[in-house]
Amino acid sequence: MLRLPHLLIALSALLASPAAHAAADRTHAAWTALLAKHVKLEDTEGHASRVDYAAFARDRAALRAYLGELARVTPLEFAALPRADRIAFWINAYNAATVELILGEYPKHASIRDYGSLLRSPWKRPFVRLLGETLTLDQIEHERLRGAHGYGEPRVHFALNCASIGCPMLREEAYTGAKLEVQLDEQSVRFLSDRTRNRADPDSGELVLSPIFDWYRDDFAGGDLPRFLARFAAALVLDERERRRFAEREWDIELGDYDWRLNDVARR
Repeated sequence: MLRLPHLLIALSALLASPAAHAAADRTHAAWTALLAKHVKLEDTEGHASRVDYAAFARDRAALRAYLGELARVTPLEFAALPRADRIAFWINAYNAATVELILGEYPKHASIRDYGSLLRSPWKRPFVRLLGETLTLDQIEHERLRGAHGYGEPRVHFALNCASIGCPMLREEAYTGAKLEVQLDEQSVRFLSDRTRNRADPDSGELVLSPIFDWYRDDFAGGDLPRFLARFAAALVLDERERRRFAEREWDIELGDYDWRLNDVARR
């Protein structure tokens, strides 16, 4: 049996061990460093971005180290985090794991969909180790962020990046609990302001929107798209008369195409 002094020494050693401090950095600084280095904005307004996957591949060890940092967070540590930090954790995990997926066979494929097979899509491949489980990208998105056990936060759809041109841009910094509200609002404005994905046609009275608004319709104000989009009407560049028409539901909503090509700086 350990005497009290020896017990205190043993406890001190345990608390000082790496395992006792396994919780991820809540600033996600390692992920921000990688994004700042390898994500390239396509315009000065920051509507869209491309990823330099070739250069990212040279930093793959750092990416894996960051994913390892997330993997060491225990369920108890995660549960103790504030809500915003938990949301940021899942978004960053999804985006970083998606980059890791792409690098696994880069530059072999021109689309993330080619990383799957006839029997299993890339989003259903279990390879992301988090909170003691091996998860798929679908599980992170649909079971952890969305769904009955999710957070009821529709703006995450503008933060998750599926390595495709049609997807909302990969942000050039990590999401953090401290800045999450500002970051999610900015991502929403960036995405809705991107005329290649979302645009208003006053002559036809149509709003042409990304298929994301159809795939996840119920997440946006319970399916009431005009009510959700009214919050970001300015991003759609509607004047006062057009906003009134929008509020009165006089706009027809059409769905645009979704570009599944890889969001790679090397592919134009």
